[in-house]
Amino acid sequence: MTRTARAAVYDAPNTPFVIRDIPLRDVRPDEVLVRVSMSTICRSDILSYQGLRPNPCPGILGHEIIGVIDQLGGEISRDMRGDALSSGDRITWTEYFHHGESYYRDVHNMPQKSDGVRKYGHDLVATDPHLLGGFAEYCYVVPGTGILKIPDELSDEEATPLNCGVATMISVVEATQIEMGDVVAIQGLGLLGLFGCAMTKSRGARLVIGLDSVRNRLEAAKKFGADVVIDISGRSEDDIVGEVRNHAPPDGVDAVIEVCGVPEVVTAGLKMLRIGGRYTLGGIVTPDANVTLDANMLVRNWITLRGIHNYHPRHLIQALDFVMANRERFPFKDIVDSTFKLDDLNEAFKRASERSVLRAAVVP
Repeated sequence: MTRTARAAVYDAPNTPFVIRDIPLRDVRPDEVLVRVSMSTICRSDILSYQGLRPNPCPGILGHEIIGVIDQLGGEISRDMRGDALSSGDRITWTEYFHHGESYYRDVHNMPQKSDGVRKYGHDLVATDPHLLGGFAEYCYVVPGTGILKIPDELSDEEATPLNCGVATMISVVEATQIEMGDVVAIQGLGLLGLFGCAMTKSRGARLVIGLDSVRNRLEAAKKFGADVVIDISGRSEDDIVGEVRNHAPPDGVDAVIEVCGVPEVVTAGLKMLRIGGRYTLGGIVTPDANVTLDANMLVRNWITLRGIHNYHPRHLIQALDFVMANRERFPFKDIVDSTFKLDDLNEAFKRASERSVLRAAVVP
């Protein structure tokens, strides 16, 4: 009898998810078949579903995934750390995969920018192995993916965001070069921003300022290391910048991190910085996010401006280590604050897009 797996498929942007039975095949020697334990809805899932960023259809969304090994290919024996893998192990894995030659991986140490890189939750369901997204009962882990075993003591809620939001934020904070005593402003307090507060505080930031317009996010940020939270709703750019700079004498903050996905905040972020400040963009992932700025400001003020997209596989290991080391200090488990069944994915996306939840989880 042919095995099948239920999956929530979307045929086109802004159309309801439809539950379909997808055939399962045995793994090839270089693959792993995982029974999905939990997937969380990332902001990029919502943007793809809304048609605001390219994504093939019909497809299965979801790339923040954890699960239990159902079948292990004969060529797969250990995870990225060298720990032995076997059926029944709970694992996470890099959100992207690339197999074969890669100039950017081999020469520039940027595997996430390899030509032809593909991402889980961004593939056609019609193409073998069909199940490459998190909103399904099973997912294949294919060649070119970094696999990492999850410690038993880590809850599903703590572990599921590791391979997207948390690992990405490790990369963003590293690129921002946060130093002991820095004053840092973080634009956007969703999952990325909350982890940004925790990470910058853990790296020795003297003052962390969180900015958002959603009240429950502002309250949550205080539990994740934010010393000051600023509600930006209904306020002018000059007003917001002025308040941030008042908290950062004599000349503004040392670093700004953007993880809200709104291009209009970039000019404000630049104005918050002191001379020699650093600005890292990590949330603007939609095409044509055009910004008009005074380039002279970058030159005159010695501003370092960087963009970070995806992460190196080592950042996934560091993400796991960060959560394990700080799970008693920060309430990471509370970020995933609502759980839905696969059949209720339409409602889950509605709630997530309204930002009435911090992170919605889907449990097949």
